[in-house]
Amino acid sequence: MAELSTFARPYAKAAFEAAQQTNELAKWSETLQVLAAVTQQEKVESALENPALTDARKVEILSDLCQDSMFDAARNFLTVLGDNKRLSLLPEIVEQFETLKAELEKSVDVEVTSAFQLGEAQINRLTQALKTKLNRDVQVITTVDSSLVGGAVIRAGDLVIDGSVRGKLHKLAEAMNS
Repeated sequence: MAELSTFARPYAKAAFEAAQQTNELAKWSETLQVLAAVTQQEKVESALENPALTDARKVEILSDLCQDSMFDAARNFLTVLGDNKRLSLLPEIVEQFETLKAELEKSVDVEVTSAFQLGEAQINRLTQALKTKLNRDVQVITTVDSSLVGGAVIRAGDLVIDGSVRGKLHKLAEAMNS
């Protein structure tokens, strides 16, 4: 949803800049991920949507639940989100924060969905080829989807390479129907 990403963008940038200034990208990343995961729990989500609770109480609940991961700057960030009624944006903020972090670190997570389990040698060759093509460090995550029939679908951010038999058959059907 474009609206959520628009609202989340300034907060993600602010958190990212704070993390960069203090050289604590990993610490911020971990804390934001924990906070986002907690906000998506059913009971917490309903508490955050409860109009009877003050914004300060909602921030307090989140801080208490995540106290092992919290530090002063993150607590202040959480307070700002609460004051602006933006706690529900945490999952989107994390996604944008991680994108900014990956861009800085010149790394990318690549999801490879194949019809069959890939062997270690295949994964290594694919990783090297993607590293060269994308000019970034690559972290490959593999999944199996037998409905692809054969081949694989590779997703790296906005880039999608569909080398699956299912994808090729779909393109062929479209061409025949045109």
